[in-house]
Amino acid sequence: MSRASVDYVKAVELECDIQPTETVETKIYRRRWFMLAIFVIYSASNAMQWIQYSIITDIVMKYYKVDAFLVDMTSMIYMITYIPFIFPASYILDKYGLRYAALAGGLGTALGSWVKVFSVEQDQFLIAFIGHTIVASSQCFILSVPARLAAVWFGPDQVSSACSIGVFGNQLGIAIGFLFPPMLVKDSPDPSIVKDGLKIMNYMNASITTPPLSPSPVQAVQNELEKSDFFQSLKRLGLNFGYVMLLLSYGINVGIFYAISTVLSRIVTSHFPGAQEDAGRMGLAIVCAGMLGSVMCGVILDKTRRFKFFMTGYLPVGFEFAAELTYPEPEGTSAGLLNALVQVFGIIFIIVYGYLIDVTTDFWASLALCGILAVGAVITAIIPNNLRRQNAK
Repeated sequence: MSRASVDYVKAVELECDIQPTETVETKIYRRRWFMLAIFVIYSASNAMQWIQYSIITDIVMKYYKVDAFLVDMTSMIYMITYIPFIFPASYILDKYGLRYAALAGGLGTALGSWVKVFSVEQDQFLIAFIGHTIVASSQCFILSVPARLAAVWFGPDQVSSACSIGVFGNQLGIAIGFLFPPMLVKDSPDPSIVKDGLKIMNYMNASITTPPLSPSPVQAVQNELEKSDFFQSLKRLGLNFGYVMLLLSYGINVGIFYAISTVLSRIVTSHFPGAQEDAGRMGLAIVCAGMLGSVMCGVILDKTRRFKFFMTGYLPVGFEFAAELTYPEPEGTSAGLLNALVQVFGIIFIIVYGYLIDVTTDFWASLALCGILAVGAVITAIIPNNLRRQNAK
C-alpha cells in the first residue's frame, strides 16, 4: 500500500472511530455471474425507456399535439429526478445493501411501465409523462449499483471487467431504446396506426420489467466504514481533489452524450424528413460502439490499471476510477454523486444544444460541444492516478 493510501485510510478510521481490519478469509462465489446477469437485464429494462420518445420526436409532437421541448423533457426528466433522489438511494444502497436497492429500482420501473400502458390516447400525454417520471425516478437505484456489485461479488482481478459488464446493461437498454421505437411507432397521418405502435412499445416495456437480487477483500474495511455517518462520507468526498476533478470531466463527457442522444432525431429529420428509423440506427451505432469499447476497456483495465488512458470508455471506467480515488468510501456513494453531476451537466447541455441549433445551425452547435469536450480532456489529464483501493489489497 502506498504511503498516501495508508495515511488516508488511517485518517478515515480515526474520524469514524473504527479499528483497523484484520485479515479475513474470503471466497469468490460462482453465482456472482448469475447476479451480474440479472442486473444487466434489469438495468436494460429501465435504460431502454429513456430515449424512446425523444428518438421519435416528430411523431410524438404530432400525435400528442405537444411541442419539442416537452418531448425533450421526457429525456431530461431522467436527469432532473436523479439529482434529488440519488441521496436517499445511495443511503439505502450503503445502509441496507444491494438487494433492497435493486428491488426498489425494479418495482419502480415496472410500476412506471404499466402506467404508460394507459397513455396511448392522443389526450393522455400527461399520463405518459407521469409513468415516464416514475421509471426515471427508479434509475437512481440502478446507476450506482455496478461499482458496488463488482466490489462485493468479484475479486480484485475481475472487478473492472464486472463493472464494465454491469454498465453494459445500461448501454444495452439505450441501444434498444434507439432501435425499436422508430420501428414500432410509424410516422403515419392515421392516428390509429401511431396508437397501435405506442401500445406495442408500452406493453413491451411492461412485460420485461422484473426485479430480484461479503465476499471480497475490499469489503473488509468498508463493512466497518459503513457504520459511520453517511454525511461524513459525503464531506470526505467533497474534499478529495482527484474525485472532484473526475466529477467535472465525467460530467462533461457523459453530459454531452446525453445531449446528442436527446437531440439526434431533431437534427437528422431536419435534413432528412421522415428519417426517424435512420436516426434510431445512428443512435444504435453510437451506443454499440460505446458498448464494445466499455467491455474492452474493462477487461484491459483489470490487466493494466491505467485508468486515465482508458477514460475513452468513460461510463464503466469512471465508476471504477471513482472507487479507486475514494476508497474506502462506499462505491454506491461515489458512483451516485458521479451520476448526479452528470444529470446536471446533461440538463444544461440539452437546453444549450437545442438553443444553439435554433439560433444558429447544428454545425456550430456541435462545434461548441467539441470545444467543451476538449476542456474535459484537459481536466482528465490532471486527475492524480492515486489508486487507493488497489494499493490497499
